[in-house]
Amino acid sequence: MRRIQSLGGWFLAIVLPVLVADQVLKIWIKLSFSIGQQRDLIPGLIELQFIENEGMAFGWALPGMAGKLLLTSFRLVAAVGLGFYLRRLLKDGAHLGLLACISFIWAGAIGNIIDSAVYGALFSRSTWGVIAEFLGEGGGYAPILMGNVVDMFHFTARWPSWWPIDGMRSHEIFPPIWNLADAAISIGVITLLISQRRFFAEPVEKEISESATSSEGAEA
Repeated sequence: MRRIQSLGGWFLAIVLPVLVADQVLKIWIKLSFSIGQQRDLIPGLIELQFIENEGMAFGWALPGMAGKLLLTSFRLVAAVGLGFYLRRLLKDGAHLGLLACISFIWAGAIGNIIDSAVYGALFSRSTWGVIAEFLGEGGGYAPILMGNVVDMFHFTARWPSWWPIDGMRSHEIFPPIWNLADAAISIGVITLLISQRRFFAEPVEKEISESATSSEGAEA
């Protein structure tokens, strides 16, 4: 497998495809669904359900307009920081798996930033029974940096009635509604947590190997 050596290469390989898929789906949902509208994908397992949230992944939010602005600003700083971090990892010859994880997280962060930053200015407000318009006559529903994130995936599977934990029976296994950007972040973070020992061991092992080679050369 050919190793991608540049930040632009990783952007084209992972970040851009995730962003395109995320934004195409969000725009389609925004212009085709009213708030709360549902459509089954796999009955009893997963559906499309359009909601908008002012917060983080899976609908978690900070209260108030100040919280919204703080969250969007944090996303922007985090996305820039992730780009610099990925560039540094490339220079250090980091494990391919680590580079892929950071690229997925970066893609998800940028995807949700786009919603927060510009959707409020580009679309009219989505409401119950009313589908939004793109660049409508009435203008957007919020200023720049104050838009809402579009979410649409909802797991409808429920814990079975025989489940031993009483308070969980017949409740949804995973209630939050999410989007592809959230999924990209989750894939990156979960894989990173599971494989961190392998991902971070490679540069150390490489450094030890190079030190040993240098020592052998010096002794010779």
